[in-house]
Amino acid sequence: MERGFYTIMAAQFFSSLADNALLVVAIALLIDLHAPAYLTPMLKFVFVLFYVILAPFVGAFADSMPKGRVMFVSNTIKIVGCGLLFIAMHQYFALAAYAVVGLGAAAYSPAKYGILTELLPAEKLVIANGWIEGLTVASIVLGTVLGGILITPAVASILLGFDFPLIDTGIDSALESGIFLIAIIYAIAALFNLYIPNTGVDHRIPKKNPFYLIHEFSHCIKLLWSDKLGQISLAVTTLFWGAGATLQFIVLKWAEVAMNYPLNQAAQLQGVVAVGIAVGAVMAARWVSLKQSVKVIPLGIAMGIVVMAMVFVKDLWIAIILLMLIGGLAGFFVVPMNALLQHRGHILMGAGHSIAVQNFNENLSILAMLSVYAVLILFEVHIYVVIVAFGLFVSIMMTLIRKWHLLNQSKADSLHLIGAEKKH
Repeated sequence: MERGFYTIMAAQFFSSLADNALLVVAIALLIDLHAPAYLTPMLKFVFVLFYVILAPFVGAFADSMPKGRVMFVSNTIKIVGCGLLFIAMHQYFALAAYAVVGLGAAAYSPAKYGILTELLPAEKLVIANGWIEGLTVASIVLGTVLGGILITPAVASILLGFDFPLIDTGIDSALESGIFLIAIIYAIAALFNLYIPNTGVDHRIPKKNPFYLIHEFSHCIKLLWSDKLGQISLAVTTLFWGAGATLQFIVLKWAEVAMNYPLNQAAQLQGVVAVGIAVGAVMAARWVSLKQSVKVIPLGIAMGIVVMAMVFVKDLWIAIILLMLIGGLAGFFVVPMNALLQHRGHILMGAGHSIAVQNFNENLSILAMLSVYAVLILFEVHIYVVIVAFGLFVSIMMTLIRKWHLLNQSKADSLHLIGAEKKH
């Protein structure tokens, strides 16, 4: 691997670590502000909102300057969001502050993934994605655990015990100390961003007119959805990320009902799923080539079926094994599909633009699925009913996507396009 790849990994690790710790702390903040239960999944909703709203522009922004600089600016925006959360005194102000963090994440994502296609050849993309996803999931594990630790009273009292001579930090609560520490982690990520190499790829924007960018973005969406391989990989990743975001909150609620766990312990069960994803991602990177990527689709069907088994689990160790299996299946099938999508997007339109299209579709899925979940919680539908409906939905959709791919192949073989070089 190129030396710059490891700098990218370090920057991604710390930024993702902070993202996931902040979600747990933000949930605790809503509880502290006595917010209704249906507002909890709305945290993720407002976080991804800018991914959808700014999708026509963030791709062009990511391609307009060195990716490391884009990532530095994005992490700075996240720090501003932490500052606003720090002073949040109302549930809706807290949601708005968390949305600012989402704004930074929306700008960050096209650069984070886009630089891989600029830095590495096509044959290394599955390996690179395996390592990036594995490391990202490691940061999810540590981040959710860190978030749970930061809201634990014993740890919070230790943090609040630190005193700086002649400096009044204004930190008077466990949540404030947690948010401050997370802001420091974002700052560490920003420092790594400064050392990400400039790949020398020129993607200057022909026009800066917003109407032109919207038109260009809609063209890119049509281009990727029209491509026989792009449409399948985009459909899979769109479903996966919508389901994954919803599963985060399902696990929290399920842990509360089935295991009688408080938030800090339930967050650690989220981390178990993430460990499974990391294992699956690394296995996929080792065993699945880009040419074989479409063969993993049936694992998505299996994942939906396994999710439904959660309703029968009461024992902690069985829960850990089941959640690890769910994560493992998810990681093994999404990494090759993600690499295929990046490859086809890079060939068709350029790295930043293709990732922005990917983010738009995936986060539209997250908004839709989280909205449905929030409505179910609002109407007090039992979590077991939600789990069964969720598992069935995932399995059925993955089955339909597989049939779609087989239909495409019956008309004309498109697998020869995998590994093709970009035409200049």
